[in-house]
Amino acid sequence: MSLRSRKGLLRLVLRLALGFATLAPSLLAAGQQNVLQLPGVTLKAESTPVTIILLLTFLTLLPAILLSMTPFVRILIIFHFLRQALGTQTAPTNQTLIGLALFLTYFLMQPVIGAVQKEAIDPYEHGKITAWQAVDRSSVPMRAFMLNYTREKDLALFVEMSKQPRPAKPEDLSMSIVIPAYVISELKTGFQIGAVLFLPFLVIDLVTASVTTSVGMFQLPPVVISTPLKILLFVVVDGWNLVVGSMLRSFHV
Repeated sequence: MSLRSRKGLLRLVLRLALGFATLAPSLLAAGQQNVLQLPGVTLKAESTPVTIILLLTFLTLLPAILLSMTPFVRILIIFHFLRQALGTQTAPTNQTLIGLALFLTYFLMQPVIGAVQKEAIDPYEHGKITAWQAVDRSSVPMRAFMLNYTREKDLALFVEMSKQPRPAKPEDLSMSIVIPAYVISELKTGFQIGAVLFLPFLVIDLVTASVTTSVGMFQLPPVVISTPLKILLFVVVDGWNLVVGSMLRSFHV
């Protein structure tokens, strides 16, 4: 990736988070006018350190905001269920699974990043649109991506709870409704795939427990025998390739 592309990606991350977060306009105003506007409250930031503290506090929310708008949640849940099904406890480590999940997320989000680069970042860099216009344009491909994997039932739930009128089409929904609906849809899908992954390993555990009990091996826990068998089976069938391949295909249905 070129230096310009990396800079564009960093700008995209910051602008998306600032655009979708509720407090972003207030924090930007605080940095420029030394005033922070909150619902029913006006705080004066008389010094630069106060403004920096406010901005840094908001930046801590960026990972949660961004990871909730990408496939990261589904991928990480599937990996967690897989590790539990294998019974390996801490192998692979959390750092390994998170790193792999992040790179798979980047792989899946490349078309969206390209669309945002073309529709929002490039025009902004050439001075054709303002920063907030770039944020509005960048939200369009992100919303389309999330709506593609969000259940209508979840969208209807948040539309009903928000007391907002039912829109003519899903693209008219605000990000405050699309994002939580997308997250719970991804959680459901991740748990569904995780439950399917558990089944073959559960069969091995049941068979092992039945055999050890029938031969009177009560002092040897069945998990001691079943864990190596499950790992061997997973390696023989090239499990990582199958799991990752099936997971990536689930985003292109």
